[in-house]
Amino acid sequence: MSFAYFALIVCLVSASALDIAGAKFGVQLGMTATALGLFAAVFSARKADYEHYLRATVWGRWILIGIPLCIAAQLVPLWLSWAHPIWASSHDALAGLSLGPVTADLGLTLNALFQALAAISLLSVTIVVVRDRSRAELVLFVLSGVTAVSALTLDLRPFSSALATAVPSDLATTMAGLGVMLNIAVMQLAAERAETRHSVVRSVAIGLCGLGGALASAVAVFGLSGTNSAIAAAFGLVLMLLILVIRRIDLSPLAAGALSLAALVGAMIVLSFLFEKNAGPILLRLVADVGAETRAALERMLADTRWFGAGAGTFSAVGRIYQSDAGAALMAPSTAFAIFADTGWVGFSAALLAGMMALGRLFLGALQRGRDSFFPAAAAACLVFALVESFAGSGLLHPAAILCLSTIVGLGLSQSVTQSSRGTGH
Repeated sequence: MSFAYFALIVCLVSASALDIAGAKFGVQLGMTATALGLFAAVFSARKADYEHYLRATVWGRWILIGIPLCIAAQLVPLWLSWAHPIWASSHDALAGLSLGPVTADLGLTLNALFQALAAISLLSVTIVVVRDRSRAELVLFVLSGVTAVSALTLDLRPFSSALATAVPSDLATTMAGLGVMLNIAVMQLAAERAETRHSVVRSVAIGLCGLGGALASAVAVFGLSGTNSAIAAAFGLVLMLLILVIRRIDLSPLAAGALSLAALVGAMIVLSFLFEKNAGPILLRLVADVGAETRAALERMLADTRWFGAGAGTFSAVGRIYQSDAGAALMAPSTAFAIFADTGWVGFSAALLAGMMALGRLFLGALQRGRDSFFPAAAAACLVFALVESFAGSGLLHPAAILCLSTIVGLGLSQSVTQSSRGTGH
């Protein structure tokens, strides 16, 4: 399992650092490391590892299988009435078979399929690898460090013109939002270490590192990002605070349920207010102003989107059909918009359901966990931020953010069911 652990760290650091730096091969390197880690985990896993994985994924194991299968189904030739209209046009012009896939671009959808497989594989490898508490701690440190460095690129942007052009602001914002939750978890880890008679000096050093990362991330997401991104991060912080209050006060299940329900109602009221502030399609209400011409093109794309979408990963290709300016590329205004355009109502609903199911599992795991509850609590908070941010920005479309979020969820799920800090790796 040691090699799988090493591959996990390499994947996180390489994919994130290279994606932030704008290198094109960062995704390939991360996917390669993920594949090697998956093979190592499969061949070195013991029965206890397998049982642990089954317990961690019992909430929705079908999702891990269903997502790549749905994307793969978009590549299968179907009757033209089910296929993308581009293939019907090709048939009318060139004749040939009366078949065509759902996707408008086979190559882009195939690439999206590989990325989905990499994300799911990384989540699975993480669940098995971080059974050992020391490994879970190091993965948390790496995640908090990577996200804090990403946030610093946004913090330093006013002082460096090179950073302003080199680092995508949507990616830096997303990583900063995740960094707030992760670095707060590092501070909680340091506090638990001090309470359990670990080295006070080391605990203080860890806590100060977490504080520095949390401050850098908070400045980036609350001070230098859009209002809706800041609200998304606030939702995550409120969830962490809710979990902490329920655990510290030691509320009964009935009282904890009532408090959680009240928090959920409050969150729904705030979200309703946010979505009702602006008019137009619901998927465009939280995004930044994109201009009247671009907005009109995006609305036409929404109106033309069918039940199964235009194919995963094809937004850039299909967007050329709707752009009015031949020299300007139509970019996805948000992650939710891109998912809907690529996979239609079916894929969008499935993605939203999967996120909500994972959130529920992490929330319950944080409340039921004895020690180290900050692992699932931070993962749940990151997932809340990601769900809201997906309607406000496109940062989660970057491979670095996808791989980091997969690792975060895997870490939270694994530690939700682990009941002992005793090492189990080998």
